[in-house]
Amino acid sequence: GSVHVIIGCLRVQLSIVCVCVGGCGCVYVQSMSLIPLVQTITSWKAPIIWEGMFDSILYDQRHADKNSSVALTVFAVGRYLDAYLKTFLTSAEQHFMLGLPVTYYVFTDSPEKVPNITLASQRNIKIVQVEKHTRWQDISMMRMRTISETIESEIRHKFRYVFCFDVDQEFKGRFGSEALGDSVALLHAHYYKLPKARFTYDRNPKSKAFMETGDFYYHAAIFGGLWQNVKHLVDACYLGIIEDKLNNVEALWHDESHLNKYFWIHKPSRLLSPEYCWDQSIWDKRDILVTRLVWAPKHYETLRSGSSGQEIKIRTPM
Repeated sequence: GSVHVIIGCLRVQLSIVCVCVGGCGCVYVQSMSLIPLVQTITSWKAPIIWEGMFDSILYDQRHADKNSSVALTVFAVGRYLDAYLKTFLTSAEQHFMLGLPVTYYVFTDSPEKVPNITLASQRNIKIVQVEKHTRWQDISMMRMRTISETIESEIRHKFRYVFCFDVDQEFKGRFGSEALGDSVALLHAHYYKLPKARFTYDRNPKSKAFMETGDFYYHAAIFGGLWQNVKHLVDACYLGIIEDKLNNVEALWHDESHLNKYFWIHKPSRLLSPEYCWDQSIWDKRDILVTRLVWAPKHYETLRSGSSGQEIKIRTPM
C-alpha cells in the first residue's frame, strides 16, 4: 500500500512493502521507500497547496469564525458567454468556497443572455455590463481596469477576498477556503515541472513585463487574495499595459506576462498547485491526486465565428 505525507518541503509517497504486527501489538514497517513528488513550499516560505496538505474542516471553520467572504470575478464577452458561462457558474455552485458568502461578478457585453442559476444561501450574482473589444491588448486593459473599479466602488465595502477567474473552466472538486490568502497565485499546469529556461516570460526589454528570470510561471486564469492586494496587482498590470501601448509594445502573453512580472517583484503569500486549474490533455497526471478545476474544451469554431473578434491563444510550452 501507499500513503502521502508531508516531509520538509516535499509531499512524498510512502510505499509500504510489508507491515508486521508484533506480539505487543506494535506495528513494524519492514521495507519502505520515499518517492519525492511535489514541492510544497517556496524559497520565501509561502505554501504551495496540494491535496494532503490541509484539513478542510479546520480551514472552513476558521474562515467561518472570521466571517470570511469572497467576491468572484469572471468575464463572459461575446461567444464566451454562450460557450462557457453556464457550466462555469453551475459547477462553481457545487464546489467553490461552499459555506462562505460568495457573490459572482459577471462582466459581459450581453447581460440579457446571462443564464439563470439556482444559488445556495448567501450566494449571489451581480451582472455588470462592459464594452466588447477585439484586440487582446484592449481586452487585457479592460479586464484589469474593470476589476480595479469594481473593487473600489463596491467589493471593498462587502468582501474580504477577491478571486478572479477565466470563464472557460469547469469546477470538478473542492475549491475551498484552503485557497484563501493575502496574495494568491496559480502554478501553470504546463510549466510547473519545466526548467526556468522554458518559461515563456516576456523577453522584450522594451516591455514593462520584461523578465530575465523568475520563481515560477504563473497562470493568469486564476489569481486572488485580500481585496487590497488584488487591487494593487490589477492596477500595476493595467499601468504596465498602458505604458506598453504608448510605446507600441505588446507583451507576449498580455496580462499574464504582466502578472508574472508583478509576482516576481511582489511575492505571493500562497500558491495554488495545478490541481486548481488542470489541463486534462496533459498525459502525466502522477502528481494530481484531486482535480479541482479543469480547462474547458476549446470550442474553436464557435468562438472564431462569433462577433467578439477574440483570437484563441493557448499558453503551453514552446
